Amino acid sequence: MIQRTVLSLVMTLLMTAAAMAQPRVEVAVDDLTHPWGMALLPEGDLLVTERPGRLLQLNPDTGERRVIGNSPAVVARGQGGLLDIALHPQFEDNRWVYLTWAGACESGSATHLGRGKLGDGELTDFETLLVAEPCVSSGRHFGSRLVFDRDGHLYLTTGDRGQRDRSQDPHDLNGAVLRLHDDGDIPADNPFADGEAGHPAIYSFGHRNPQGATLHPVTGAVWIHEHGPRGGDEINLPASGENFGWPLMTHGREYHGPEIGPDTLPGMVDPIHHWTPSIAPSGMLFYTGDAFPHWQGHLFVGALVQTHLARLELDGTTVVTEDRLLEDRGRRIRAVEQGPDGAILLLTDHADGELLRLTPRDH
Repeated sequence: MIQRTVLSLVMTLLMTAAAMAQPRVEVAVDDLTHPWGMALLPEGDLLVTERPGRLLQLNPDTGERRVIGNSPAVVARGQGGLLDIALHPQFEDNRWVYLTWAGACESGSATHLGRGKLGDGELTDFETLLVAEPCVSSGRHFGSRLVFDRDGHLYLTTGDRGQRDRSQDPHDLNGAVLRLHDDGDIPADNPFADGEAGHPAIYSFGHRNPQGATLHPVTGAVWIHEHGPRGGDEINLPASGENFGWPLMTHGREYHGPEIGPDTLPGMVDPIHHWTPSIAPSGMLFYTGDAFPHWQGHLFVGALVQTHLARLELDGTTVVTEDRLLEDRGRRIRAVEQGPDGAILLLTDHADGELLRLTPRDH
């Protein structure tokens, strides 16, 4: 009898601990149309992109929204449309907002990068800074995450556009991580700055379709993740001039079954972590807030196909534990950010998309 009582108490404590580990989930804003990227304004509002082409300013507390005018015209076909958004590191002084989108060009579409100044309900002085040529008719794999490093360099990820061999051509702006100054100029210390061995804007290549990018809060290094095919989603640390292997090496397989290439090859950079089978990662955040002190330093990644929020605990660059949150909601998590109060903010990529706010449960 005593043993059964002790066992029951232990099971109750374990279930209580598991429940407390799950955050409270609030739908802060609903009725969004395939939201893709978000950026937190200093006053607490969010700028949110919707893939069909709208840029919204949202109040996450009241749900109030308005459309920001003069956003770029997009090609909303396949995986394309209005994609990521980032604020300039000195946004409060210069008001620059950076956008990526699938835009029309002579032979189809390409990932575009541009910026404009956020005024009263519109972007002004909008300019296109880069077009990831060559343009093609494909509607796939635009990549498109943006992140500024601590030196003010802007990193842009581009996908292989569904034409995998392009990732191994260092003169092709697709299937790569690009590194630019804030005005779109090329840094003199980029690995191919002279244009001889590769395109001057390219920082690293051999990527498939990176849709997550963030800075490590301690080292300041840029981290990305990218979609594999059937398995082989990867977390990578871009390095100057390095080749990350796609499609010559991958943990993934063809969608119809056969192996694509070996898991590793000499002279190419291995991922620090991979998901096989694929979770279809999108959005990426190192958590630094006080709302969840036991999660500080953990990496959060949204999952589109397996519809959850992955929480990864790290020892340096080694993943030591991985947990899945929000599996029961069945929502495609596209973007992950941290609110000013330490809440975790998520966008769900659906025709009836949501902005979700994660906060701790009461103890």
